[in-house]
Amino acid sequence: MADRRPPRATYRLQFGPDCDFARAAELAPYLARLGVSHLYASPYLKARPGSTHGYDIVDHRALNPELGDEAAFRTLARALRTHGIGQILDFVPNHMGVGGADNAAWLDVLEWGEDSPFAGWFDIDWDPDRRYLTGKVLVPLLGDQYGVVLDSGELALRLDAEGGSFAVWAYGTHKLPVRPLDYGRILGDRHPVLEQLGDAFAGLGSLRALAYRRAGALKAELARHIAASDEVRAAIAAALARLNGAPGDPGSWRGLHALIQDQHWRVAHFRVAADDINYRRFFNINELAGLRMELPELFDHAHGLVLALIADGTLEGLRIDHVDGLLDPRAYLDRLRTRAARPIYLVVEKILARHEALREDWPVEGTTGYEFAKLALGLLIDPAGEAPLSRLYAEFTGITQPFAEIVRDAKLRIMEHEMASELTVLARDAGRIARQNPRTADFTRNVFQRALKATIACFPVYRTYVDGGTPSEADRRDIDWAIAQARRLDPDLDRSVFDMLHRMLTTDLVAEPRSGYSRHDVVQFAMRVQQYSGPVMAKGLEDTAFYRYNRFVALNEVGGHPDEFGLPPHAFHRASLQRLRRWPHAMLTTSTHDTKRGEDTRARLAVLSEMPEEWARQVQAWSRILRARRGDVEGTDPPDRNDEYLFYQLLVGSWPPELTGESVPDTTSLAPYATRIEGAMLKSLREAKLRTTWAAPDTGYEQAVLDFVRQALDPERSATFLGAFLPFQERIARLGVRNSLVQTALKLTVPGVPDLYQGAELWDFSLVDPDNRRPVDFALRARLLDDVTGALSRGREAALRAMLAAWQDGRIKLALVATVLRLRAAHPGLFAEGSYDPLAIEGEEADRVCAFLRRLDDAALLVAVERFALRSEAGPAPAAISAPALDGDWHDLLTGRRITVQGGTLAAGTLFTALPVALLVPAAMASAPR
Repeated sequence: MADRRPPRATYRLQFGPDCDFARAAELAPYLARLGVSHLYASPYLKARPGSTHGYDIVDHRALNPELGDEAAFRTLARALRTHGIGQILDFVPNHMGVGGADNAAWLDVLEWGEDSPFAGWFDIDWDPDRRYLTGKVLVPLLGDQYGVVLDSGELALRLDAEGGSFAVWAYGTHKLPVRPLDYGRILGDRHPVLEQLGDAFAGLGSLRALAYRRAGALKAELARHIAASDEVRAAIAAALARLNGAPGDPGSWRGLHALIQDQHWRVAHFRVAADDINYRRFFNINELAGLRMELPELFDHAHGLVLALIADGTLEGLRIDHVDGLLDPRAYLDRLRTRAARPIYLVVEKILARHEALREDWPVEGTTGYEFAKLALGLLIDPAGEAPLSRLYAEFTGITQPFAEIVRDAKLRIMEHEMASELTVLARDAGRIARQNPRTADFTRNVFQRALKATIACFPVYRTYVDGGTPSEADRRDIDWAIAQARRLDPDLDRSVFDMLHRMLTTDLVAEPRSGYSRHDVVQFAMRVQQYSGPVMAKGLEDTAFYRYNRFVALNEVGGHPDEFGLPPHAFHRASLQRLRRWPHAMLTTSTHDTKRGEDTRARLAVLSEMPEEWARQVQAWSRILRARRGDVEGTDPPDRNDEYLFYQLLVGSWPPELTGESVPDTTSLAPYATRIEGAMLKSLREAKLRTTWAAPDTGYEQAVLDFVRQALDPERSATFLGAFLPFQERIARLGVRNSLVQTALKLTVPGVPDLYQGAELWDFSLVDPDNRRPVDFALRARLLDDVTGALSRGREAALRAMLAAWQDGRIKLALVATVLRLRAAHPGLFAEGSYDPLAIEGEEADRVCAFLRRLDDAALLVAVERFALRSEAGPAPAAISAPALDGDWHDLLTGRRITVQGGTLAAGTLFTALPVALLVPAAMASAPR
């Protein structure tokens, strides 16, 4: 970023069916008025048709045609540039979408196997222990057993007349190309032209390297004959009919089955993937195949378009998705920096453990900001609530297992089920290394598999970054910890196995010459384990444990720690200072497309930490009402208590503002929200993998839970419950507004680049995806921005009080966002380079106030926020900010009031008369946009 300022603020936009290039271009004036400097775009390269998120890319060198053509994209770029807005793209280097019929490189691999020029792009094990897969790729996409699908006619051989090629199609959607060498078996000898062509195709095997090009010529010739001759077309149709057989007649499918058996792919039931998958996936998703982006030729191919967009100035930054999925993230980032024609803003999606820091040698501006979301929420949570909330959770659900054990058990489950095949391959490779030296030749694959499983289950971070050089102290610390814990987890396994594994993971095994082991094999093994441990952590922690441990779900967030309850101001300041020193331009986020709950949902739930006893009474009362209505006095019917407890938290956290403060809503008004809650509950049940799963759903349990939800949210059947719930919900919602404003103010003012998730300039009470990708009403936001601007110009304090009283429409949050973004635009250096000085708080209830000063030359901003919304009902905290060097006149950007600091102290009661946030600038800066 040497010759370019970092972004002032970004706006995340989710491209898809509801927002294409043309629609995004129309938003440029609004985004400029709001005050952001950069559009932060979700992936918009060519993805699988119908993609709702863009992460299933099938061609890195093309734009997604479903979002518009090249002209539409250039129109968007011009619109953004006209309004002074740059572009940052969410780029996906780790994987591609496979399946379907759209990834030309993947289809070529299926057609040609190891001889495909693209075979090296994908992490495919062509020589697995499963001998039936030697030289083949497992394609686990069937919804039933292979033979059942074959007999039903849902695997069918088809001709592509224009391309002169054949493929087996599964369900009419997934294309499985046939080897050209086998075309003769299809064409047969019943037509002389086809017999001659079939013989030529059969001869491809003798051509070896020339076969690929010759096959293309033969296909073109076949296509010409098909286009020119009715007889040829009829003969091919008859041949296909003979091979395809008839549904219900097993014997008629023998020809097609024999043909399928000889292909470079093996089509199978989707559940086979857990045991036999032989290509690296994104997590456990069969339709996303991992890429070997460490290969220079693949890097150049995949980055061709984005590098061109960087060179011509269209793109000013990249967000690298799932950087931990890459074999060597640092080498990748170095290459990206080197190949970019100009400096760019570069951030990585990286989830840090509580003790972990982003690697100092990575050439990036920082992470995408999950850790900030954790910090901001932690500041809002009252630590005094932890013990009573833990007690309530144990009493209501019966769950007392520590969260760390839940995570470990969830990771073990992932390795034993969804990702068992990858673990088996790693154990096989460890055994092969051990056999390279007689001293370790007796270590078997089984013992390595046990040791690996125990070690990865105990890994305290997503992954290490051993790359063949000397391991860092951080990597050694984490490997040492994991191995030590694994010994306790599997004490029956001989210690020597763990010693050997430790030496492989650290590469100490080949630290000295003439070790007897292949350095290449050991380093590759260590790096492959790292690629595996990250997905296991992600699936075990984020996508399993977070749905099992429902003590306080506001904490169950990407980058968060559900067993870390509350954060004192000094810890928040320490983290902010560390960011300023090392990653001053890291992204700061509070909502993303990956967050489990929206930023305002979490902020509202934080209020419960201040009233655990009242919350306990409410939950128990609601449960009695709903279960009595169902005749379940004992409370043993579905949902189980853990799922029921989650339901109440989701209701309180996400209840829509427009339904708050009213009488019991009617069925029509409540129906859309009820549908959203049902979707969130169903996903939570399946992700928890306790009573039901995605792969094997227990529809009986699921239906019982959904019936419980529907009854609770049916005004005609649950008037008693809603009558008890709504007054409490309204109080929590009103207090939650204060938390939301504090969280928003902090994101916009601490060191870093604030990111606004689409639509979250108003309230974001979303639930887990896809709920958080619902269409955004930008026309409403543009109108409200006009309203807010006009109202503030007529009198700021009165306008803000009115907006706070009518908080439901979100204008109060929008006013805060717009005010600070305009200040950032007027004084970019203050936020990009300014100091961060924590301010001391003195007096009673000092813990209720957090304050700091940003300063650069003559520009300054004093930020003060009031924590613990419930206590604010009794009035502002009787504390004071100690500011000896700040005597003089200040201007409150929000209320417009003039505030004088005298005697080195500033009373909190002076600041928080209208809002829980105060933003003070020196009187000389009072003319800054607001």
